[in-house]
Amino acid sequence: MTPLTVLSEEEEIFRATIREFCDRELVPRAAKMDAQGHYDPEILPMLFELGVMSIETPEDLGGSGGSFFLSVLAVEEVSRADAAVGVLVDVQNTLVANAILNYTTDPLRETVLRRMAGGAVTSYALSEAGSGSDAFALRCRAVADGDDFVLTGRKLWITNAAEAELFLVMANADPDAGYRGITSFLVERGTPGFEIGKKEDKLGIRASSTCELILESVRVPRGNVVGEIGQGYKIAIETLNEGRIGIGAQMVGIAQGALDDCLAYSAERQQFGQPIGQFQSVQFELAQMATEIEAARLLVYNAARLKDAKRPFLTEAAMTKLFASQVAERVTSLAIEIHGGVGYTREYPVEKRFRDAKIGKIYEGTSHMQLQTIARQLQRGA
Repeated sequence: MTPLTVLSEEEEIFRATIREFCDRELVPRAAKMDAQGHYDPEILPMLFELGVMSIETPEDLGGSGGSFFLSVLAVEEVSRADAAVGVLVDVQNTLVANAILNYTTDPLRETVLRRMAGGAVTSYALSEAGSGSDAFALRCRAVADGDDFVLTGRKLWITNAAEAELFLVMANADPDAGYRGITSFLVERGTPGFEIGKKEDKLGIRASSTCELILESVRVPRGNVVGEIGQGYKIAIETLNEGRIGIGAQMVGIAQGALDDCLAYSAERQQFGQPIGQFQSVQFELAQMATEIEAARLLVYNAARLKDAKRPFLTEAAMTKLFASQVAERVTSLAIEIHGGVGYTREYPVEKRFRDAKIGKIYEGTSHMQLQTIARQLQRGA
């Protein structure tokens, strides 16, 4: 099913190009990658060649020179095929690339963006064992030592950790200042003292790596500080607000994929001498699914347009993630029911979409945190 929302000619071409790639390369690999718990090694080079790993990076630095909205379109379309690949694209674009674009200056900015466009996967390392919804209760420390900072601590739930070459790590350089001491550092894979720890065995988005990071006296040059000392909390807030729009897009993609599965299955599956799609009960379920998906998509697109227009989007981003994750969970659950017994098996992709959807209410800010943000903004009259 083609989304109903009106796009520009450039956006339509962009979406169609990504959809064709996803149907050709991702859909046939999705089930196997899920079962094995890692990406097919052929996928990463394809994504870079397609240009979806550096969408907002200027063309003179090797990127596509596109908008945040195009990044959101890419995440949606990729997630329609495989949400695990969708989060890879999302972290690269809406979190790390945005931090580099907005908070670094040359030569660091040029160097990192060129690497990201040229094949370097990146990772965003904020969460810790005692720092989840309370994102700024960080225990990872950064101690100044001459021309370097020395980082010590552990990070948990770090997406892309197994594949990444560069890590945007949040550590506190001034614990006495509380969250105002948090600083962002670019850490290279292979730096002495820096290790990738346990990889989580997850319910969904299984091909996406989620790992622990271990930092034992890791030396990072001062030139690898992103933004200013103590500006990490601001960088984290702003990038996560953008990232929530990306997660909303991921959820819309998952839900749209489930609806597409149901439309195809209901046209083929025969009961009582006719396709089950001819029964009004199934028709009504499909109609409800399509309506909720389109409503979620409009929230996603509006929030992304606001961001590109440099207008406030905090409330809209929270609403986007909250609602889109709810829709994805409802739609994928109903998709299993429409498929009946086979929907509960791995013979059809809807059970994977159901598992993939659950994370939408948890990462990059739980649903409760989104409700809290929305409520506070309402009470402030924002």
